[in-house]
Amino acid sequence: MARLTIPEAEYMRPGHAGCPGCGATLVMRYLLKGLGPDTLMTVPACCWTVIGTPFPTTALSVPMVDCAFEATGASVSGLRAAADALGLPNVTVVGFAGDGGTADIGLQALSGMLERGTDGIYVMYDNEAYMNTGVQRSGATPRGAWTTTTPIDVASRGKGESKKDVMSIVVAHGVPYAATVNVAFPEDFLRKVQKAREIRGPRFLHALAPCPPGWRYSSEKSIAIGRLATDTNVFPLYEVEAGRYRLTRKLGRARPVAEYLEAQGRFGHLTEVEVAAIQGEVDLRWRHLLRLEETTAGPGTPA
Repeated sequence: MARLTIPEAEYMRPGHAGCPGCGATLVMRYLLKGLGPDTLMTVPACCWTVIGTPFPTTALSVPMVDCAFEATGASVSGLRAAADALGLPNVTVVGFAGDGGTADIGLQALSGMLERGTDGIYVMYDNEAYMNTGVQRSGATPRGAWTTTTPIDVASRGKGESKKDVMSIVVAHGVPYAATVNVAFPEDFLRKVQKAREIRGPRFLHALAPCPPGWRYSSEKSIAIGRLATDTNVFPLYEVEAGRYRLTRKLGRARPVAEYLEAQGRFGHLTEVEVAAIQGEVDLRWRHLLRLEETTAGPGTPA
């Protein structure tokens, strides 16, 4: 593997309104370090419009458009067309949206962007709920999680449905590049951003963004929680390039999912039986990824 060069320049400014320990701020910081100054950002209603761009201030050193909640994919296509018309082919156009604005409200616009073959990068920073408006359940909220709309009471055990597999939805569009990234693994994150920057066509990054108030853990533990997410196989790190899957972090033996769940108050109500069921789902998805990696590897492709 080629040696990673970590850029020194910062394009996210230190003054912002993110919560202590906010994973979404690290997603933006790592993303811009990897992309550089020739970046044009479009962001819908989400935590980040509050964190970094309340008028007339900004925490970004690149241009940003505040688009409608459901329109990020369409906004990327429009900005790409404008940049090309202005003779700016080297500008990287980026849509940066939360899981609610991607997996739910913005899914149609994202699909349209991918189907059109728009030359841009779409980033879903995933804190697994509508955090900006008070921790409501999204399609990306995992099974069993407490949110304000999936409370813990006699009639509810948290969210009853599994987390929506947005990566598979994106890959089904035949995109040239899609990858998962995690703020707890910055080297892997930057490598994938730099690779995506050099590829043309629609690219997609699914970024895990731990959220202390929404996930109910102490703010200094965001990186530890992020590492547990990947090392328990709850959030695997992999990339899909030209249809070929490659896992970018594998442990000889994954840590028990219970370690990840027990570290967060949103899962504090789960019984041993419920935890075992979630472990079964995680194991099934992991085996599926291993099969995809094996079956899509070309001749001479390292696994």
